[in-house]
Amino acid sequence: MFATSAVSVSAEPAVELFVARSTVPHERTLLVIHGGPDWDHTYLREPLDRLTGRHHVVLPDLRGCGRSTRGLADEQYTPAAAAGDLTALLDALAVEQADVLGFSYGGLIAQRLALAAPERVRSLVIASSSVLPVPANAFDGWGERTERRAAEAAVWSDPALAGADLTRAAAVASAPANVWRAEALPDYLDRMAAVHFSGEWLRPWRAGILPEPRPDDAAQRLAALGLPLLLLHGRQDMTFPAALAEEAAGLIPSARAVIIEGAGHMAHIDRPRAWLDALTGFLARPAVTRTGPEPGSGGTARSRRVPS
Repeated sequence: MFATSAVSVSAEPAVELFVARSTVPHERTLLVIHGGPDWDHTYLREPLDRLTGRHHVVLPDLRGCGRSTRGLADEQYTPAAAAGDLTALLDALAVEQADVLGFSYGGLIAQRLALAAPERVRSLVIASSSVLPVPANAFDGWGERTERRAAEAAVWSDPALAGADLTRAAAVASAPANVWRAEALPDYLDRMAAVHFSGEWLRPWRAGILPEPRPDDAAQRLAALGLPLLLLHGRQDMTFPAALAEEAAGLIPSARAVIIEGAGHMAHIDRPRAWLDALTGFLARPAVTRTGPEPGSGGTARSRRVPS
């Protein structure tokens, strides 16, 4: 269902992205940006593989991730560089404009891509991520979150782990926090076993030189673009609070939030049908040309809850 290839996106430094693409031709392209970083795209293939008859689905591994180019200097791993790679990827694939879905950390890179090259983005989906900064006290009083994240915290403090081994161990240990429904855990752990983890982005992060991924004034700047925007989120997300998606929908006139009940950070694994239904419904809407909100108009929250 997916064909894979290496696509050159930069000459200096030399960077090739490992890219999986659906084999059914379609005029509409959906560019999917994975999270992590230091993960790869494979954990997102399902249920997105069900869109391959309706979209040209493109799933790259970011630089330093998966089977894309590794071994770059630490300062070459930045959100801005990753967004630039993706614009170059669209050029290489002769894609003039794409629907863009960014998941988790990839949602922050997706915002950078849209702001840097809005003419290349038909619509934007921010999944399990946030347009707004996460307050330090966002999860205060949520005891279950503390319990579910305890194993991951222990992994990050283990001096015997480093690089890709640390990234993988942390991903596995965080499974109870990322997946809300216990019955969905086996599928999630199977996907983790298949991910090609790296530790490339971990180095600049630990050195304190990794730039902030979220663009400055993202909500205001995205509102000015007027791009159709879907904020797709699990109610029980323990990484980015669902309330921030609802708040952002009230600040961006072209945005709507869909909050899926009974789903955590990996909402596409907890509630795949509800997640995919929300995505396909959004992508099926006709494109709307906007130049931003009318002067003096305030954002009105457009949010709906998907029951468990």
